Amino acid sequence: MHSDLLTGTESSKSQVTYQLPVGDQLLPLNDLLGRQLSMHYQGEIHCCHCGRKTKKSFNQGFCYPCFKKLPQCDSCIMSPEKCHYDQGTCRDPAWGEKFCMTDHVVYLANSSGLKVGITRATQVPTRWIDQGATQAMPFIRVATRQQSGLLEVIFKEFINDRTNWRAMLKGPADPLELQDTARELLEMNGSRITALQEQFGIQAIQPLAGVTSAENAPSAVLNIDYPVIEYPAKVTSRSFDKEPLIEGTLLGIKGQYLILDNGVVNIRKHTAYQVSVAVN
Repeated sequence: MHSDLLTGTESSKSQVTYQLPVGDQLLPLNDLLGRQLSMHYQGEIHCCHCGRKTKKSFNQGFCYPCFKKLPQCDSCIMSPEKCHYDQGTCRDPAWGEKFCMTDHVVYLANSSGLKVGITRATQVPTRWIDQGATQAMPFIRVATRQQSGLLEVIFKEFINDRTNWRAMLKGPADPLELQDTARELLEMNGSRITALQEQFGIQAIQPLAGVTSAENAPSAVLNIDYPVIEYPAKVTSRSFDKEPLIEGTLLGIKGQYLILDNGVVNIRKHTAYQVSVAVN
């Protein structure tokens, strides 16, 4: 098991399709619903960047030296409003230009309830699927990751920016009117958005069409369906750090979690763990 779950959607149903990378193969998880999975941790973790064997995984898959030097592990990734690229102190300016100095969106999602988030424009809808959102929509497009972070700081004064993963795994969240909420947020914070446009340029920060006008606006909301037979009444987390062998019947996949009949497994947390997988 070398990396995150790979995801896609069936365009006709917007249902997520999942594949689990195991060695050189991709395991089609949707086809395995109702089957028994046996996942055996081999006792080794290899850094997902350099391949070095490490006793502990840092930042979901990296060894400590990579964690300390790679730009994707810097604190500004978690707090993008603190981007220090312009100060000349980016750990890898070329990486920053590719991943941070590019179009991002600020979005609303319904995962365990209403939340605000940011992602690269090219990561839509992957980021929403990662979070187990059943509804999501972008409402502002910006030119850099830092600008999206500055907007997120404003909006999270009013709504959550985190997913309650236990609530998310207990079933679909009640539907929300995301477009109405987006318009309210834009109206409430008009002067603060204008101030950012004056700082970075009006073209750099643009509310999206379909949100700014309620009339004849096509729905920008994506509804997402997950392959789940049954949600757990009680969410019990299982980890290879505590038990080398995890077995159970696969009841569903949502976000980055496998839902078994006896607990849930966060696959992203175990990125770079060496695990063999058998299907019975």
